[in-house]
Amino acid sequence: MTNLDRLDAAFIVTAFLFQLILIVHFTLRKWRFAAAMRFGPLVYALGAPAAVLSLVLLLGGKDWSLWLGGFLYLAWGLFGYTVEYLRKVQWRNPIRWSVFVPYLLLYLGTSMFYWFPLALVWKPLWFVQAVLFAASLWLNVSSHAAPPEATHPAA
Repeated sequence: MTNLDRLDAAFIVTAFLFQLILIVHFTLRKWRFAAAMRFGPLVYALGAPAAVLSLVLLLGGKDWSLWLGGFLYLAWGLFGYTVEYLRKVQWRNPIRWSVFVPYLLLYLGTSMFYWFPLALVWKPLWFVQAVLFAASLWLNVSSHAAPPEATHPAA
């Protein structure tokens, strides 16, 4: 890990911030639903600075696996915000497959491209991110067990 440059460090920080932001958001969604709905657009909007960093990583000559995550985050953020906050599409219950599939692919793709490349940088970071991903996933899935009257789109 001693061979890290500033771009590697920026990727690492961003990868962990992404997962921590999701954990905070899904925790809010589970126990403070109204607060999560107020901050939901911010979770999606953070895809913009992530994409800027990805552009810096790309132009800095980093491997594609390090810069793809930010662009996927931007795509997921734009898609999620449009579906959930602009159009207010109810797509989780019942599942609307035309929204569910691209949403899930973009969400998981973003998560994977912030997680898996950590093994290229320093393997122990991959394991830490795995624990954070598991926590985030559990919070995400369990937060959707809200009463029907509280169901509203969220990240």
